[in-house]
Amino acid sequence: MAYFHGVRVKEIPTSILATVSTTAGLPVVFGTAPVHLTKEPAKYVSKPVICYSWNEAVTALGYSADWSKYTLSEVMYSEFKLYAVKPIVFVNVLDPAKHKKSMEAAAEVVEGSAVIDNAVLLDSLQVLPDALSDAPAEINKDYTAAYNDDGQLVISILEDGSLKDAASIFIKCDVVDASMVSRDDIIGGASSDGSIKGMELIDSIYTMLSLVPGIIAAPGWSEDPVVAAVMKAKSANISELFRCICLTDVDTKEAKSYLDVNEWKNKNNYTGTNQVVCWPCVRNGDAVFHMSTHILGVIGVMDAANSDVPYQSPSNQSLQATGLCLADGTEVALSLPQANLLNSQGIMTGLNFVGGWKSWGNYTGCYPSNTDVKDCFICVRRMFDWQYQTFILQYWQKVDQALKPTLIKTIINTENIRLNGLVSRGYLLGASVQFLEDENPTTDLLAGIIRVHTKLTPPVPAQDIEDILEYDVSSFSKLFE
Repeated sequence: MAYFHGVRVKEIPTSILATVSTTAGLPVVFGTAPVHLTKEPAKYVSKPVICYSWNEAVTALGYSADWSKYTLSEVMYSEFKLYAVKPIVFVNVLDPAKHKKSMEAAAEVVEGSAVIDNAVLLDSLQVLPDALSDAPAEINKDYTAAYNDDGQLVISILEDGSLKDAASIFIKCDVVDASMVSRDDIIGGASSDGSIKGMELIDSIYTMLSLVPGIIAAPGWSEDPVVAAVMKAKSANISELFRCICLTDVDTKEAKSYLDVNEWKNKNNYTGTNQVVCWPCVRNGDAVFHMSTHILGVIGVMDAANSDVPYQSPSNQSLQATGLCLADGTEVALSLPQANLLNSQGIMTGLNFVGGWKSWGNYTGCYPSNTDVKDCFICVRRMFDWQYQTFILQYWQKVDQALKPTLIKTIINTENIRLNGLVSRGYLLGASVQFLEDENPTTDLLAGIIRVHTKLTPPVPAQDIEDILEYDVSSFSKLFE
């Protein structure tokens, strides 16, 4: 040691770690968006984009009221307009370079403008004076082209341009065709050039955004059993580390009555421990939503009210709804016994009983065949998933440090402090973390493997509250006082 004369100070690592912040219910939603309405249609194709506001989402992905074609617009409207929750991660799989077709058509010019009702890709647009012409007019010299608020392309004829006297024009262009998008695009995969598409991107969300998925959804697609199976598998194994839940819908074109839903659910294997099964659709005014879209909003509002701790059940929470229906708009009227039957089959629904329209159901899709409390209750499953991501992110910084008693104590003490804080706030009934000798054999310690044992007790939903009512005859004695 070098000679020193005087007073000095050195630092050692803090024995208790600062806790990490997670977004427990971060929605990752897959679907199609009207990207032809944006300035850069190809920018967000199979690329996650996180949005914190309506304007941000519309700028990135566009918005259309035709939700059957553009499924992400349904979620965008629900999340930002009805439930006011943020952020949301959108993954659009509609590729304007792939899902398109050519179009040629004449258009009438009325008061200096022609209106086109097709999803035109502006960079492909050619405007000609007639069908026989081979000399396209020049944009911003002879005409301008822009979409209006209704998603219609308006071609405005400029007064000094070559089309100023035209009663009609002829256009050639490529138009987006959302019907060409298939479930294979939603499922995605890795291509020969190394690019990753569709749901295969779930494993990349954290590396791209530094946020772990909390909920996977694909309204308009999740009623396809093949898509739902992939959602179920992906949600249970994200990057071989994390877990989350997925929201899936029962196909109301096939299951039109509450009596048909359980058979459809079991036949199509909607029985995952990390899977929430929803039926039917939700109506808000004239708009028809998938039930999973509204449950996504319900969870977002609920988590925000609980400091982002997912301990509460999403059942009996307010739905922004005016009714239930099938996808074709046919009204569905559920009584309490009918809604409870669905709940007993592991199906989440809606109910208008006390206090307006509410979400109704506590169980994941695995119920009733699996009654393990950590698997069958949505809220308990979410708390366990949240513990996965919190523990991994908290202690990743300790990987490859020297295996010493101080390392073990740091992990144990930090976790016990964090979990005891959750207990004191009512988010857990109890919790403990231990480093047990019988779970850490010498052979594993020699290989640098250690295990801590965490016990935690998230509260289960009080779904059956009973008042035992009795006539008390002893009170007749009051007559003789």
